Amino acid sequence: MITFLLWCLLLIVCWPVALLALLLYPFVWLLLLPFRILGIAVEGVLALVKSVIMLPARVLGTPARW
Repeated sequence: MITFLLWCLLLIVCWPVALLALLLYPFVWLLLLPFRILGIAVEGVLALVKSVIMLPARVLGTPARW
């Protein structure tokens, strides 16, 4: 019987939290979107710098180690 009451309490306490998370998720996603775009840009710049640094090795014919 105590287990059933605990399940009922959990249902009463947790459904508002789940509903709030469901409603806030799109706003959090929109808030974090600029950071994702910035991460993509930084990754592209770092890839460009790596390719410029590795260019002499590629021109000299050193085999690439991936």
